[in-house]
Amino acid sequence: GGMDSSTLLLHLLANGYQVTALSFDYGQKHRVELERAQQLVDYLNNSYKEEVTINNQVPFSPIKYQVIKLDGLPQLLNSALVEGGDEVPEGHYEQSNMKATVVPNRNKIFSSIIQSVALSIANETKSPVQIAMGIHAGDHAIYPDCRQEFRDADYNAFVEGNWDADKVTYYTPYLK
Repeated sequence: GGMDSSTLLLHLLANGYQVTALSFDYGQKHRVELERAQQLVDYLNNSYKEEVTINNQVPFSPIKYQVIKLDGLPQLLNSALVEGGDEVPEGHYEQSNMKATVVPNRNKIFSSIIQSVALSIANETKSPVQIAMGIHAGDHAIYPDCRQEFRDADYNAFVEGNWDADKVTYYTPYLK
C-alpha cells in the first residue's frame, strides 16, 4: 500500500512474475497503507479478470493477497509508528528525529514470516521462489534493516536454519 511496495508490485507484474503479496498489520498508525494495498490488488485483479497480456508481452496472473495480523505486538514496541507510541515526527527524512520512526527489528519479523511462506510455496510448487522487497537506498540512513549487510546476514541465517532454503532467493531491485 505504500509507495515502495506498490511500485514494486507493478514492476513485478510488468515483468511477468506470479505474485503472492503479503501485508502486515502490526498496529501501525499509517493504516491507510493496508487499505491502499487491498484497493490496488482488487483494482488489478478486477481489471484483468481473464488472462490478458500487459504491454502486449507478459501474461497477467491474479495476485494472491493476504494481510497477516500481528496482534499484541504494538503494545510491546517502542516506536512512533505504532499505535500508543509518540507522535510521528515531521521534518527531513534523514534527520535524527526520524529515528523515532524505526520499529525495532520490523523487517526481520516480516522476513521470518515471508521466508517461511516462500519456502512453503517453493516446496509445494517444486520451483524456485524469489522474495521481492521494496527496500531502497533512501532507507539506509535511518533503517539499518534496509541495508545489504542486514539482508545478507538474514538470508544466511534462513539458509542455515532450513532444509532446501536455497530454493528461495531475494529480489531487491531498489536496494542500490
